[in-house]
Amino acid sequence: MADQNDIFIREVNEQIRSEQMTRVWTSWGPWIAVIAVLIVVGTAGHRVWNHWNDSNSSASGDQFLAALTLAREGKTEEAMTALTALESEGHGAYPVLARMRAATLQAQRGDQAAAVSSFNAIARDESVPGVIRDAARLRGAWLMIDTADYAAVSGEVEVRATAGNPMRHSAREALGLAAYKANDLPRAREWFEQIVEDTEAPRNVASRAQIMLDNITAAGGAS
Repeated sequence: MADQNDIFIREVNEQIRSEQMTRVWTSWGPWIAVIAVLIVVGTAGHRVWNHWNDSNSSASGDQFLAALTLAREGKTEEAMTALTALESEGHGAYPVLARMRAATLQAQRGDQAAAVSSFNAIARDESVPGVIRDAARLRGAWLMIDTADYAAVSGEVEVRATAGNPMRHSAREALGLAAYKANDLPRAREWFEQIVEDTEAPRNVASRAQIMLDNITAAGGAS
């Protein structure tokens, strides 16, 4: 008798579950089907997008390398034309890399003001990744050493000369050179000493800083 009751109870439970599923499907079946289709279409679309993006990024990479080749061959104007086209039509990271390289070419052909302006524009473009913006700001500051006063250089990079900042070594070197150029030897010494005393400073940067410290001492600068 107990077995029959158990069987009866199971059958009732199965019937209830079946009725519940029927009601759910009747009410929500069309929506469930639509969601399933959207998932399939979305997955396929994502794969198509990835393929399209990868293909276009690869093409942009080829264009970027071609522009670099033109620059190495001394074909500056042709390289600038190619980089300008890549800035507006490229995909992935290549448009901003083209902007950086174009600014470098401007500096190499002696147009320092245009190069500084280009680097500063990149540094202030919030759509550009932070690390590239910092690199552009630092590059512009280095160019400003010969054309601007210490305050202008400091305004661009001093915030990046703090302990722990990955760009502090180059920032400190730029600040030291700007101070040295302004004949502010005590301040120059402070920046170069920070480089020499930083155990994480690259060897070549530390060596240059030590040479500058020796020059400052020979010139009678504060010790």
